[in-house]
Amino acid sequence: MKEIPIGARGAYSLRVEVRHLADSFKDSILPPVFSTPYLLLTMENAALNAIKQYLEPGESAVGTRVDLRHLVATPAGREVTAHAEVIRTEGRKIEFRIWATDGVEDIGTGTHERTLVSVARIIEKMAVKYGPR
Repeated sequence: MKEIPIGARGAYSLRVEVRHLADSFKDSILPPVFSTPYLLLTMENAALNAIKQYLEPGESAVGTRVDLRHLVATPAGREVTAHAEVIRTEGRKIEFRIWATDGVEDIGTGTHERTLVSVARIIEKMAVKYGPR
């Protein structure tokens, strides 16, 4: 495990399509606006992008906690860009400040925690618990 510096940043962008909208993805009575689960996806990807260069071969980081505020509605066609900044590390745990914009304004903000993992170890544990793939 390499040291991950405080202040490391990452970003992830996504053009909002019909499949990302709350009325398509969750509940047809909702307005056609960017859904919160996809907002979270963009933020998690930004966090992973912030630390990818510090991961050893066979390592990844899985999401373990999130505190997210979805601030405003975003229509299809807009490009959402999520950002993440490392604000604290403790052993294998990494905490991020996360935020997203739609090119006009901030649409979400919060904090996110990821934990460094060995991908092989997860696969081994899953095989013991559920049998081979």
